[in-house]
Amino acid sequence: MPIMMNKVKNAMSNLVGGMMPHGHHHHHNHHSGGGQTCGPDSLPPRFPYGRPDFLDLSPELLQYSTEHASRPVLTLKRGTRLPWQTGYAEVINAGKSMLNEDQASCEKVFVKKPSGKHRNSTLLEDNGDGTGIPLHFWGVFDGHAGSGAAIMASKLLHRLIRDRLGEICHLLENPSNAPPICLAKNGSPYQVESKKGAAQEPEDPDAVSDSTVRFHMEKVVSLESLVMGVIETAFKQMDDLIEKEKASYAISGGCCALAAIHLMGKLYVANAGDSRAIIIRNNEVIPMTNEFTPESERQRLQYLGFLRPELLGNEFTHIEFPRRIQHSELGKKMLYRDHTMTGWAYKTIVEDDLKFPLIYGEGKKARVMATIGVTRGLGDHDLKVYNSNIYIKPFLSCVPEVKVYNLDENKHGPDDVLVMGTDGLWDVTTDREVADAVSAYLSCCDPSDPMRYTLAAQDLLMRSRGVLKERGWRLPNEKLGSGDDITVFVVPLAGQESET
Repeated sequence: MPIMMNKVKNAMSNLVGGMMPHGHHHHHNHHSGGGQTCGPDSLPPRFPYGRPDFLDLSPELLQYSTEHASRPVLTLKRGTRLPWQTGYAEVINAGKSMLNEDQASCEKVFVKKPSGKHRNSTLLEDNGDGTGIPLHFWGVFDGHAGSGAAIMASKLLHRLIRDRLGEICHLLENPSNAPPICLAKNGSPYQVESKKGAAQEPEDPDAVSDSTVRFHMEKVVSLESLVMGVIETAFKQMDDLIEKEKASYAISGGCCALAAIHLMGKLYVANAGDSRAIIIRNNEVIPMTNEFTPESERQRLQYLGFLRPELLGNEFTHIEFPRRIQHSELGKKMLYRDHTMTGWAYKTIVEDDLKFPLIYGEGKKARVMATIGVTRGLGDHDLKVYNSNIYIKPFLSCVPEVKVYNLDENKHGPDDVLVMGTDGLWDVTTDREVADAVSAYLSCCDPSDPMRYTLAAQDLLMRSRGVLKERGWRLPNEKLGSGDDITVFVVPLAGQESET
């Protein structure tokens, strides 16, 4: 494959010119309006390009990490301790974008009531006096069309979640009580509406007076679902912040976001995009995410196109056909499906059906508006269909799906782990293969070696990357390895015991 080698050579020669802080790369067929230049009059990057802080890379190693030809694997240094003895490994793509557009974060922060002076403390470091409710956070962010959004989310998402949880801190401190339906009038979240005050107000004559009946008309909301809602709104807030700051900074592209949050004995796994997380317990696989792609979200996207045809810009049709339609086929009956259908039926082809389908292609080649292959994530506010003025953002959702795993209710041995990875890991391997590989690797590892989880992450990553042969990166079975950026966390579920 000489083309591949040329791509790698081009990427390498570009790099010799120094690391571009916010270069714009087309990947996933992401075409964007103009992209960003690094000219003198362009906006400064919100955060400079780099790899996760916990890798502690020297400038030389940072440069080395971008070598597409050799694709060196980066792991935690021996002696670096992440919370819970978390393991980590990453590798750059085989040449599809100049820099590694994946990012990651692993943090321990403390949830506490917002004090007056730190009302908007998102940008403040955690002052870490150890007071408050401990929260552990792991995040992987798979960037596309640039790394700006992924870098910004990796620096700030956990702080937004921490601050939102701080606002309900008094409820977290009393977990046996269900959250009140209504907080106090003065807007302070720390006072529950007092029953005494309520009694002085004139009674509504139509109100149900029997308290047992009234109780059954109220929905009881669990603390767990309140935390889930806080995480969902923090993702929305992160997306809004990227949009707001784009006015003053260069924040390129968008990113899939996968986060795991440990709070009060529960693991909340929030996913917006096509990264994936699984729990491996007793060698059993528990999937913690679903992928959001043009195929999995077809009906949501088609329904939006059906309700708001102006978003399709007279270029696209919300109806799906098995292939492009020829003009000569007008009047014929052809297979189709729309937002109401899971199966297929025949319809008579009319002029409008000749437009390009909103969703086209299958598997990893499926695209929304012929442009983007993921349907949830952060950023992408200025992403347009190539050579047009049609924005794609209305079809993308920044809201994650949150799944909860109760750590306290299950016993965990040293080989029970949460594996989080960007799609580069999963594109060429199944959940079961990952589970078998991790279990086999850890069973041969010294249980007291603090590096065992990083070595397991490195092993997983090498299995998906493969080795460089004449015909590109190949797996042992000679199938193509993953040419994408790959990022992997292996988190031991018994890891909190190692903390105390």
